[in-house]
Amino acid sequence: MWVFLRSGYPLRILLSLRGEWMGRRGLPRSLVPGPPRRRYRKEALPALEVPVLPVTATEIRQYLRAHGIPFQDGHSCLRAPSPFVGASQLKDQTSATTSFSLFINKTTGRFLCMTSLAEGSWEDFQASVEGRGDGDREGVLLSEVPEAEDSEEVRRIWNRAIPLWELPELEEAQLARVMFGLTKVTDDTFRRFSVRYLRPARSLVFPWFSPGSLTLRGLKLLGAEGQGDGVRYVETTIPRPGAYHNLFGLPLINRRDVEVVLTSRELDSLALNQSTGLPTLALPRGTACLPPALLPYLEQFRRIVLWLGDDLRSWEAAKLFARKLNPKRCSLVRPGDQQPRPLEALNRGLNLSRILRSALPAWHKSIVSFRQLREEVLGELSNVEQVAGVRWSRFPDLNRLLKGHRKGELTVFTGPTGSGKTTFISEYALDLCTQGVNTLWGSFEISNVRLARIMLTQFAVGRLEEQLDKYDEWADRFEDLPLYFMTFHGQQSIRTVIDTMQHAVYVYDICHVVIDNLQFMMGHEQLSTDRIAAQDYIVGAFRKFATDSSCHVTLVIHPRKEDDDKELQTASIFGSAKVSGL
Repeated sequence: MWVFLRSGYPLRILLSLRGEWMGRRGLPRSLVPGPPRRRYRKEALPALEVPVLPVTATEIRQYLRAHGIPFQDGHSCLRAPSPFVGASQLKDQTSATTSFSLFINKTTGRFLCMTSLAEGSWEDFQASVEGRGDGDREGVLLSEVPEAEDSEEVRRIWNRAIPLWELPELEEAQLARVMFGLTKVTDDTFRRFSVRYLRPARSLVFPWFSPGSLTLRGLKLLGAEGQGDGVRYVETTIPRPGAYHNLFGLPLINRRDVEVVLTSRELDSLALNQSTGLPTLALPRGTACLPPALLPYLEQFRRIVLWLGDDLRSWEAAKLFARKLNPKRCSLVRPGDQQPRPLEALNRGLNLSRILRSALPAWHKSIVSFRQLREEVLGELSNVEQVAGVRWSRFPDLNRLLKGHRKGELTVFTGPTGSGKTTFISEYALDLCTQGVNTLWGSFEISNVRLARIMLTQFAVGRLEEQLDKYDEWADRFEDLPLYFMTFHGQQSIRTVIDTMQHAVYVYDICHVVIDNLQFMMGHEQLSTDRIAAQDYIVGAFRKFATDSSCHVTLVIHPRKEDDDKELQTASIFGSAKVSGL
């Protein structure tokens, strides 16, 4: 029997449901020049990378002062002279501002040199300063140099794509504009952003250029499909989403620009720049994630406006991203009928500059009256279904009982040994993950390899061991999910686990954390010999984390032994008031 407890909801019994998963569709191999390819990686799982020792902004400042390194305090990073800049590059730096080309993230300690594009961890920087490094190394934006196969594929697609305004048939050009809602976007805007069109795939092609040059590093392809009365857009990125990120529109940014508008789609950036003339940048993964390694490229701006979309999920993402960027310099465009996403606003003839002027500050000292809350309340009343949370696609009974999966809540899941808790929770979490809910798994009882095998089988809705020829296809789709795994196994301290979760929320914008299970932290806490008191402390820590981080935590707890003919009750969970009172 499975028992599911959630704050604010009565005790429920959940039954296993069956259904089909919808995998993410990518660019068909038949539409990509060249033979099919397959990369074999040493890292079988996207395991969470956590610093060896957490570092704070204070410790970073103290280290820089102790080694006589001058620095400037920025919004989300510290700026300092870069040890990765060669002598020839130093001669080209004409001011004190440009010489401070190294950006060190205040939260993670990771650095990025804007001149050489070298990047690495805080430990890498310390090794370089103390002469323990391997000398200057060539880095790239965010990650390793894209594989040669990726680079070749990017070049092939880019060479096959042609500017939209150069399509030989006028009817085809008009159809493409209608499909993507670009009837009011001018050819000059397409030229300025170097947007092309891939005819075989009927997709727009958006380039990612290397920072500081026009070297082509990656592509995002956007295809349009009819879905009822509307249109569904399908994105494909090369390299794959987890391998490389960039900011669309970055080469158009001037060093003297002090204001920028961030959007979640490239189409919106085109519309905004054309209508307002302001610098605009499109996030690589939309509302799903703002990678911290992109923050140095946003340091120069004194004001950042986030206009991410027209639904509550976009609004929540805007507030989350503002916390990374420093809320004091951020303003948010609230979704509404008269404030839709930028491209729609352009097509409806709305004044985009006026909408930007109405953007709300992301930070205020305190809330003193209902006036500051009334628009938030109206938004929730107008979007009851969205406020209820992300709905499960495979579990209609969960939607009936819980309405949806919401941030900032704690869910407790319990059941006897062998009842299928881990199997069900993996399906429950995978359902949300396929809908874009960034998920972190903490599996302390079974290995990550075994857990990944279970989830991959559920994702493929079939026994892959009987059809290994399809393994690569399903593994590629599974790899693109926003899913991460803690590398812990066995007993762990609650402080270490919470630190890892906080790191994941900042770096990967995690919205859902699964802890399986609480018992693996009980024996590590020496706060009290009282087992119930120790459990209360741990559950309280997870509940506080969920509230403070606006992240949903699903916590698996083993119940005490009960007779086979006796149903589980709230008192079965060690009789803890803090757990059973949820």
